[in-house]
Amino acid sequence: MSYGILFDVTRCIGCEACMDACHESHGQPETTSYELSEHNYTVVQTRELPDEEEVYIRRMCMHCEDPSCASACPVGAFTKTPEGPVTYDGDKCIGCRYCMVACPFEVPKYQWGSLAPVVRKCDMCYDRIKEGGIPACAEACEEGATVFGEREELIALARQRMKDDPDSYHPYIYGLNEAGGTSMLFLTPVPPEELGYQTAGMNEVFPNLTGAAMKEIPNIFSFSGVFLYGLWWVINRRMKLQKMDPDGTPVHEEESVS
Repeated sequence: MSYGILFDVTRCIGCEACMDACHESHGQPETTSYELSEHNYTVVQTRELPDEEEVYIRRMCMHCEDPSCASACPVGAFTKTPEGPVTYDGDKCIGCRYCMVACPFEVPKYQWGSLAPVVRKCDMCYDRIKEGGIPACAEACEEGATVFGEREELIALARQRMKDDPDSYHPYIYGLNEAGGTSMLFLTPVPPEELGYQTAGMNEVFPNLTGAAMKEIPNIFSFSGVFLYGLWWVINRRMKLQKMDPDGTPVHEEESVS
């Protein structure tokens, strides 16, 4: 059973309860930033419509049906779970950050300031879902703007809302086909691109592209190994030369006198 989240822009009042709930659920520090980061797994952003009316949108991991982050990761740190969320295992991560390059939505963020950095992103509160609960953001929303449920049921709900009130919605469900389909679905009052959601070139199943690139990874690692060995040899050679007299005689360190 695959779950997802439906976000309805027309119902969001910008209260940021979803952000606060996410911070609390994941033990994140308070922040004044409204951009995705290692401390912000979801954000509420303000957009202005052509008639100057303000609306609010959410950004978070899209939890792609066929995630490019998982296909690009050489160590399997990302997993598309049967329940829908795309999860991340920091114990497997080698810090290559291929996931950041591969993601068409620019979601994964790296802990640049940490001594033991890992990648951070929304996991759709996977632990809650496994226990029969719902994501913290959906639980906190009292306006019906963020709804959690089975993906197919959410698609049916979105279509019903558009049918019941066609004047309020652009007739398209964002996330239905983007990047091969995502577990995050969006209803918008205007075309999604007018709110900053990416649409150009998004009908590609991106792992088809990253898969071809990943075939070259063994060659890259082979080259890297040769390069690093050469660098080690040069440094080691210089260290030995520094311990020789000009005539090539090894310099022996004086023995300590007891």
